[in-house]
Amino acid sequence: MRHARATTLAAALLLTLTAARPTGAGEIAVEGQAGYRNLAFKDTAQALLGSTGGGTFGGALRYTFWRGAFVSAGFRTFSKDGERVFVASSTAPVQKLGFPLSLKIDSFPFMVGYRFRTGRLIVPYAAAGASLAKYQETSAVAGESFDENVSKTGFVGAFGVEVGRGVFRFGAEAGYATVSGAIGNDGVSKVYGEDDIGGAYVVGKIVVAFGLK
Repeated sequence: MRHARATTLAAALLLTLTAARPTGAGEIAVEGQAGYRNLAFKDTAQALLGSTGGGTFGGALRYTFWRGAFVSAGFRTFSKDGERVFVASSTAPVQKLGFPLSLKIDSFPFMVGYRFRTGRLIVPYAAAGASLAKYQETSAVAGESFDENVSKTGFVGAFGVEVGRGVFRFGAEAGYATVSGAIGNDGVSKVYGEDDIGGAYVVGKIVVAFGLK
C-alpha cells in the first residue's frame, strides 16, 4: 500500500494524457536538471553528514496538452557520505563514532501545472503533485551492516521560469516536497524528532522541446 497514492496519481496523469485531445499543437519537453537540495531533517543531516544539504541532479519529461496546462514526471537524486554518531539528547553534543555512512534519497515527482504566457520568450509556471521518495542509508559497524531502506509518498509544489521559444531552452525551478513519517522511529532522527525526508530544492534546467501537430 505504500505506493498506492503514487500509483493512483500516475494513473490519473495517464488518463489525462489519453483523454485530453486539444485543438492546437501540444508539446513534449525533456529536461536535464542540476542544483542544490536542502534537507527537511536538518538536525539529523547536520549530525550525520556535517551539512543540511548538497548537490542534486536528475531530469523530467513534460507534456503540455492544452493551452499552458501540462503534466510531468521526473527523477532527482541526492547522495552524501558521513559517519555514525551518538547523540544523547536533542541538546547534547554530537559524538562522532568514526564508522562511515552513506545516505541517498531518490525522488520521483509527478506534477500537474500551468505555464503562463505560453509561446512567449519568458514563460513562468507553477505545478503541484505527489512525490515518491526512496531513502537509503548504508553503514557498517565492526563488520556488521546497519542499512535502512524506506519508500514513502508525499507532496510537492514548484514554481519556475523557462526562457526560449525554440527546440533548445533553459530555465530555473524552485520547489518544496514534504514526505513525512519516513524516518524518526529510532537513531538520531528519533532523538531530534524529525520524520520528514523531503525538503527544498533549486535547480537549473536545460530543456529540449518538440512540438506535436
